[in-house]
Order: sequence, then C-alpha cells, then structure tokens
Amino acid sequence: MIESQNIICQKPSNKLEIQTGNAEISKPYQDLLERISHRYVEGQAQAVRSVNEIIVETNWQIGKYIVEYEQGGKKKAEYGKGLLENLSKDLTPMHGKGFSRSNLQRMRQFYLAYPICAKASHKLSWSHWVELLKISDKLERSFYQQQTTLDGWSVPELKRQKDSGLFMRLALSKNKEEILNLAQHGQIILTPKDIVKDIYVCEFLKIPEPYIISEIDLETRLIDKLQSFFLELGKGFTFVGRQYRMMINNTPYRVDLVFYHRFLRCFVLIDLKITDVKHDDIGQMNMYMGYFAKEENREGENPPIGIILSKDKDDLLVEYATYEMNSQLFVSKYQLYLPEKEELRKMISRQLDNEI
Repeated sequence: MIESQNIICQKPSNKLEIQTGNAEISKPYQDLLERISHRYVEGQAQAVRSVNEIIVETNWQIGKYIVEYEQGGKKKAEYGKGLLENLSKDLTPMHGKGFSRSNLQRMRQFYLAYPICAKASHKLSWSHWVELLKISDKLERSFYQQQTTLDGWSVPELKRQKDSGLFMRLALSKNKEEILNLAQHGQIILTPKDIVKDIYVCEFLKIPEPYIISEIDLETRLIDKLQSFFLELGKGFTFVGRQYRMMINNTPYRVDLVFYHRFLRCFVLIDLKITDVKHDDIGQMNMYMGYFAKEENREGENPPIGIILSKDKDDLLVEYATYEMNSQLFVSKYQLYLPEKEELRKMISRQLDNEI
C-alpha cells in the first residue's frame, strides 16, 4: 500500500484533485503527483474488480462440486436439503458465515443456471448474482443481468428495478422478436421510442392511496426525489429545468419539466396530468415541441421528444389525437405504487405465445 501525506484522492475519476502542502511546486512534480495518484486509484478499482471476479468464480466452482456430488455420475439426481445443511454445519466453523445453507443453495443454483462459467458475467458482484438468481424466468433474469452490466447498477438499484417490474413494463409495447432482443442485450438506446415506457412507476414518492394530489405538488415531489426519478427515467437524462417559460406571440407558456438526453442529443419535454389525458393536452405538447425545435435547438441537435405523463389514458383517443402527428410525441401513464407483476407477466407471456 502506497501512503502519502500530501496526496488526497477524493474519488476515482478521470480528473483527480491534488492537494499538496507545498505552496509552489514545479510542473514536472505536479505531473508526477497526478500520475501516481491516478495509478493508485486505478489500482484500487482493479483490485476490487479482481476480488469480485475471484469470489464469483469460486462460488460457481463450489456450486459445481455440490451438483456433481449429488449426481454421483447420474445425469439427474434428487436434491435434498440435508446435504446443504450438513455442509453448512461443517464448513461454517472452518470458514465463517459465507457458508450458510441459503448461500450454498445460491451457489448450487448459480452453477445450474450457468453450467458454462464464461456465460456468467464477472463484471457483477456475488451480491448482484444473489439478487438475479431470485428471478426464475430466464428471459427476465437475462435482461436484468445485461442492464445491470450496461448501466452499472448497484445492488439497491437492481432491487428497485426488479421490484418495479422494469423488464415487463418495457416489454409491454414490444412484439415477440423485440422482447427476446431486450432480454438478450438489455435496453439499447437508438431511437426516441427506446427511452419511453408505457408506465412510469413513482412509488419512491411515497404518496399513500387513495391519494389526491395537484399537478404542481406532483412536480415538486418529483424534483425533490430527482435522483430516484432519474433512475426511473433511465440512463442518459440530464435535468434542464422546471416550469420552463416560453413566449409565443406575447403569451407565456410553461413546460412542467425539461430534460436533455445525452445519447439522443435532444430535449425531452414532460408534462404532468393528474387526470386522463385530453386531446388538447396532446395539441399543447406538440406546440411545445415545435417551439423547442425552432427556438431552443442548436446546430447538430435532434428534434425534441415530448412525453405526457397522465394518471390514465384512453388509447383510442390518443391514437386519433396523434394521427399523422409528430412521431416523437408519447403519452404514458404514471402510477404511485408498485405494479402487479404477476399480471404483467401474464400479459408478456401472451405476447410471447403469439407469432411475430
């Protein structure tokens, strides 16, 4: 371990802040400090990754030993909890609490789910895998595995996305081929449609049912919980402002929330409605999008995306109201409680059973 009283590394990043006790230092010495600090922080990160990889591979191997012992040369063997209980009793005094029966069961399950170790990503920690192995559906588990790797979700973030039924909510508007692709590769953002969900779950606002809330109160609560709202919106969003003011023919208008999407290089306008969406709400959002396209966009930026978030919507009304309108205008629902995941699963199963 390298120690220095002069160097303080705040966090791993591309730009390190160097603090030194010397009032004046030469440029070469400053460069040396930065190089050493950068390498030290990089080494710490590599060490954490290496430890995670070793733990995951070790637990996979232990799972393999257990399954091979159970099978005893047979392709299929009956599995009883007695073996894991005995192993836990004998291994815990030797190596500690990492050998609880539940953990041994996860190791066994890990090997059975991924008999080829290379298919199990070593970029995820064992704690991630414990959460993923709780998902019985292979497509669903594959999606969360890919998305956790792509977006670098922490374990709490992974739990929240699982609880909110993210995979099923994204899959609702997709056909069979698109659902399979989503499960295999995660959510790849290429078009405006890729960042929009049919249902946005805002249970993090902790508004009890039955609830009566104004649009401005809903907006304020979302801003107060902006970090959680970002997680629900997805990767690539940056916050621009609330109640964004526009002047059109000397008449003021305001967009509830304005974001910018770094990957799609465009503004994302969000209007909140606490009732069912009306046709004039759609026309108003289309006007907002026209204003941003003409007045706010800079050279090289793409046309804005408009999302109306409403308590409920009439799909037929939306279809007629958006007829031949801007294809980047979306109407989605929000809900203030976690969805009934079993009902969502049934809906996705019906979609998968249909022909492409």
